[in-house]
Amino acid sequence: MKKSILAVAVVLGASATFAQDLTSKKGEDYLPASGDWAISIDATPFLNYAGNLIGGNGANVAPSWNFLVGDQRIIGKYFAADDMAYRGGLRIGLSSNSGNAMVADDGVTTAPVYPALPAMKEDSYKMSQTNIGLSGGLEWRRGFGRLQGFYGGELGIAFGGSKSTYTYGNAMTTTGASTTNFGANITTDTYGNGARITEMKGGSFFGLGLRGFIGAEYFVLPRIAVGGEFGWGLMFGSNGASSTTTESTDGTSVGTQTVEGSKTSGFSLDSDNLNTVFGPAASLRMTFHF
Repeated sequence: MKKSILAVAVVLGASATFAQDLTSKKGEDYLPASGDWAISIDATPFLNYAGNLIGGNGANVAPSWNFLVGDQRIIGKYFAADDMAYRGGLRIGLSSNSGNAMVADDGVTTAPVYPALPAMKEDSYKMSQTNIGLSGGLEWRRGFGRLQGFYGGELGIAFGGSKSTYTYGNAMTTTGASTTNFGANITTDTYGNGARITEMKGGSFFGLGLRGFIGAEYFVLPRIAVGGEFGWGLMFGSNGASSTTTESTDGTSVGTQTVEGSKTSGFSLDSDNLNTVFGPAASLRMTFHF
């Protein structure tokens, strides 16, 4: 962190002499104008790199482009006027995985005669997950030279969930059934009988936030600024109950059970530290305008 602060100080100090010059020697404007677009990324890797160069760290590595917020949203702006911009954030996370394994056929009790292969059946699983995040708002700007302050408000929403299903080639009987361990799918039922999981649902989540923000940035190069912001506002979040469905036998009958977890919800009026819809508070950001 000290190296990051030192790097910022050096960059700002080197540019102080030209603080009022809003056009580069090549005639490029430092500040954004109406019709410009912008995208923000995490500035920390770049500042650490600059700090390591100044400190002579021989193990310094090249910086990488990172998402601005922890939930991996793409953050952008569109300037409708020189001093006003529309802000937006987007994350569309959809993932799916599947697998299978061959297991011995429980219905065949006679060993195969060489070179015949044993009778087999297939166990399989599928997993899907969804993470959606959207935000939008308005930003107004004012400043002195390359140092620009900004403020505004935005609304954010996040939701998603997950589901895993397991399918077995051998049916569950009163004497049980062989199974392949896809992760943690071998368990016990509520009566202590051996069981296997057929379906797992993660509790669906939902978050809604409304915040005001204020921040500042300094244009170290034409259309490239380093800055950060703080926010404060309302946040509502809820997590639905997860559920696990199993099939098991007590030696007399075969049955299925679905056990649900707890539901949670909460409301807050606080700073961004407790408002997870918009990502971490006071993060250093680098914004590119084009």
